[in-house]
Amino acid sequence: MSSHRQSKKRRYVTWGVAGAAVLAGAGIAAQTSMAATTWPAQKTYTGRAFDTCAAPSPAAMKAWYGGLYGAAAVYIGGKNRGCAQPNLTASWVTSVTTVGWKLIPLYVGAQPSCQTGSNPEKMTTANAASLGTADATDAVTKAAALGMKAGSPIYLDMEAYDTTNTSCNNAVLTYVRAFDKQLRAKTYRAGFYGFTSSSAKAIANATDKTDLPGNLWYALWDKKNTTTADWPFGATQYTGHSRAHQYMVNSKETRGGYTITVDRDAWDAPVAITG
Repeated sequence: MSSHRQSKKRRYVTWGVAGAAVLAGAGIAAQTSMAATTWPAQKTYTGRAFDTCAAPSPAAMKAWYGGLYGAAAVYIGGKNRGCAQPNLTASWVTSVTTVGWKLIPLYVGAQPSCQTGSNPEKMTTANAASLGTADATDAVTKAAALGMKAGSPIYLDMEAYDTTNTSCNNAVLTYVRAFDKQLRAKTYRAGFYGFTSSSAKAIANATDKTDLPGNLWYALWDKKNTTTADWPFGATQYTGHSRAHQYMVNSKETRGGYTITVDRDAWDAPVAITG
């Protein structure tokens, strides 16, 4: 959806297409606070993806597989998650990954206090660190319950906000660092979804990179299926299979008799380890 708000309006789940999923260690160097000798190899997917508000039924997933997309982002939790997920269970994960889908875990955590709109959970300067740790613990618990194993990424969803508000921006960075540090302590990779004009920009341009995410999923709705040609940040940033690009939103598509409104993504980054 155009606004991509996480409360009442939900975003969509990413699915990668055409590329094969491979096991690779790429991207580990970008993750701070990671002991490489203790980590499962990264499972990378390269191709086209989509995200949608609620996980589709197993029948819809089966009907959609083998076409344009090959991976899907699913909203595994967070107090600001906007859609109920009646289909999203451990058995659903087993069912769709058996078909061949790769999954991208997305968690809608606390949002900035300077963000427009209302959210059930907002961070402040005072609570950003504790909220980040608590939310990451919850995210790992939910991912594991779905069968997404250690070594999987969890992408933290941060919607647009006023990055010129220094105290607000600092709170976001504090929250993200706490979230990512806790993820890594539990052996999950840290990813981040945000906008090139605000939330993603704040992460990419932060001077202190300590405990920031090693994988960046940037929203830039230019309808270009690429993670390189329109990459808006430093050329040496997030290389080694660590980028994803949400390039088109609100695409109503019908495949195999099932119609779903999705956002399209170009994917070259980690996906969940299952099975």
